[in-house]
Amino acid sequence: MDEINSYQTPQTLVTDSGILSVTNHSASLYEEENVSVAGNSFQYSWQHAADLQRGLSGGLYQEALPTPRTFPDPFTLPSPTAKITDRTPLLRPAVFSPDIDHQVPLPRYFLSGSYDTHTVSSDASIASFNPGGKSTFGQTLFNSVAVLLGVGMLAQPLAFAYAGWVMGTILLVSFGFISCYTAKILARIIRSEPHLKLYTDIGRRAFGTRPTLVISIAFFLELFLLSVLLVTLYADSLESLIPTYSSATYKLLALVILIPTLFFPLSALSYTSILGIVSLVLIVVVVFVDGTAKSDAPGSLWVPAETFPGIDGWNHLGKAFGLFMAGFAGHGVLPSLVHDMEDPSQFDTMANWAFFFSTFIYLLIGGAGYFMFGMSVSEEVSRDLLLTPGYNAVLNKICLWMLVVSPLSKFALVVQPLNATIEKLFKLQCKPARRNLRRQLLCIAQRLSITLLTVAVSIIVPDFGQVTELMGSFSAFLIVVICPIGAKMAITRTCGCFDVLVLAISFLMGTWGTITAFL
Repeated sequence: MDEINSYQTPQTLVTDSGILSVTNHSASLYEEENVSVAGNSFQYSWQHAADLQRGLSGGLYQEALPTPRTFPDPFTLPSPTAKITDRTPLLRPAVFSPDIDHQVPLPRYFLSGSYDTHTVSSDASIASFNPGGKSTFGQTLFNSVAVLLGVGMLAQPLAFAYAGWVMGTILLVSFGFISCYTAKILARIIRSEPHLKLYTDIGRRAFGTRPTLVISIAFFLELFLLSVLLVTLYADSLESLIPTYSSATYKLLALVILIPTLFFPLSALSYTSILGIVSLVLIVVVVFVDGTAKSDAPGSLWVPAETFPGIDGWNHLGKAFGLFMAGFAGHGVLPSLVHDMEDPSQFDTMANWAFFFSTFIYLLIGGAGYFMFGMSVSEEVSRDLLLTPGYNAVLNKICLWMLVVSPLSKFALVVQPLNATIEKLFKLQCKPARRNLRRQLLCIAQRLSITLLTVAVSIIVPDFGQVTELMGSFSAFLIVVICPIGAKMAITRTCGCFDVLVLAISFLMGTWGTITAFL
């Protein structure tokens, strides 16, 4: 009895002070993260996170981490006021459940400035802050150019026809400069806080949870519209080659190819994406080969079509905003590119070259297409190359066939992030290890529904230019310009005149372009 009393006193003192005993394993876990337990909830100091923040933050802003608050249930320990008797166990059971043992809650402010109960491994919490990757400067440059030179390149001649030589050149060069500027903003935020892995993480860090919902919707819309553009481009190109059936018929036939690719692993699909880059580069080559080979209008660089230096009406100018900006819609993948660089400090130099090269290509294809076909240029300049007599038919058909195969090969890659987000939102992840037939069937149904909806929208809205205008005016202006500059202002709590001017003009252009896209 004396032995029991000798233990009761220190046990009572510990309990009255609000500190509860835990198992050796749990205690070591608490000690590792500098956790103290007070009252009915945990209070985390997260000393190693603060040290990392002080070491990694620097150039962009200096901001102290907020003091973490207490966490509610299920992380609540038994009440310290419980009555102590001779039968009270000397050691209380561990409070961690098997599901969350070996894990440490990750404060929400790591991503958004608020708090949540997301968990990561204690060992992984520090390793995830390593900003270095495996991609060299040249590899990142190639990937960036591949992202920027998308299907929007085919509509650049039409954008010049809408805006004219003077305004078209000013808009294209300005959009390229501003897009490069905002890309550097995102890169500097990520380098200052390397735990931000995704574009939406930056949104949460800067704006909180609710505004991030708008950003996510814009992302979904951009991916969905891009998938619609791929289906439209495939069908229009195939109709130009084989006009036996309508474009709508070819879109329905595409389901036979598109649906199986939805279930291919990304490792198998990534190799086919090179076809898109090759086809777009081939378009540039074919435009100049055809333009120099033909000696009479239309379609000749020697005898140009009628063009104009000024805009073709205020309505068409709004459409040009979206067409030009659609060519620079690629900021969503920039966080991945930054994290994958061996030396992220070289990102700014890489961005200068990537955006300069992309803007130069857009000027070439847009100017040459407008110079050759004038106001009669199509929404896709590739169709003009095939339908205009006097060109090398074999070379142009090879180019068009590339534009048939390329969208089909890229479709699954484009819709994969959209499918993954929806599956995660509704907990429909297809994991064979679970052998949950119901979830797998729902997952298959969801992927089929997105694909069918994409084809249906492509049939209902077959206008390639209209979809490109909407994607550029609404989602691209928001994702490429407004959100990065807004994030910079929110994080640094500074507001420069240049940033305010760009935000105001971008908002007006985006609104103007979105309205005219429906007219």
